[in-house]
Amino acid sequence: MARATRAERLADYEQRYRELASQLAEIGLISSGSITHRYTVCGTPGCRCHADPPQRHGPYYQWTAKENGKTVTRRLSASEAKLYQEWIANDRRMRRLIAQMRQVAAKASELKIKQAATA
Repeated sequence: MARATRAERLADYEQRYRELASQLAEIGLISSGSITHRYTVCGTPGCRCHADPPQRHGPYYQWTAKENGKTVTRRLSASEAKLYQEWIANDRRMRRLIAQMRQVAAKASELKIKQAATA
């Protein structure tokens, strides 16, 4: 099989870049951070959370992220936690797509620079 020409490889990279960009356009809302769920023990003696075996209170959902260099934590309902999990997954997908776009763009730019040098 013949090796692809520089122009064909460049066209392939540009096509792949457009495909990644179109996937990026399909991503919904994004959010950074993480979601945790916690079970807690209260300070009331005789409460079920102090029984043997303990039945802790919860789950309590929390979103934690960095905003302006500070850690921010917000308590969430179960439905809010589900939304944030989706948004955080969207953010991670967006970051992966952008990383792939950078790789494709780097390869395409090398070919374009070589193409410009020979023109």
